[in-house]
Amino acid sequence: MSQRFTPICSVDQILPNTGVAALVEGRHVAVFRIGNDRFHAIDNIDPRSGASVLSRGLVGNLGERVVVASPLYKNHFDLQTGECLEAPEQSVRAHAVQVQDGRVLVALN
Repeated sequence: MSQRFTPICSVDQILPNTGVAALVEGRHVAVFRIGNDRFHAIDNIDPRSGASVLSRGLVGNLGERVVVASPLYKNHFDLQTGECLEAPEQSVRAHAVQVQDGRVLVALN
């Protein structure tokens, strides 16, 4: 089964080391730009609160992992895997991201 990629925005609409929220096939997704050319997407819903806020979290590193800290409870989510480092049972899904012709596209996993 091939993945269906949904256009989200232009690359320039996501500032480096920040995220944006998008609705992909009815699912709340957070899309992050790391540096100038790396992009990641995870579910945007904070599993602890149920709020759609992960795209507003602070991006950083914990060791070798690139993470976002939830703005509500400060749990850290690995941007490659969606794993919640403090409580793995609260992990979120990670999604595929592509950049084509200056546009960011996401496919749900």
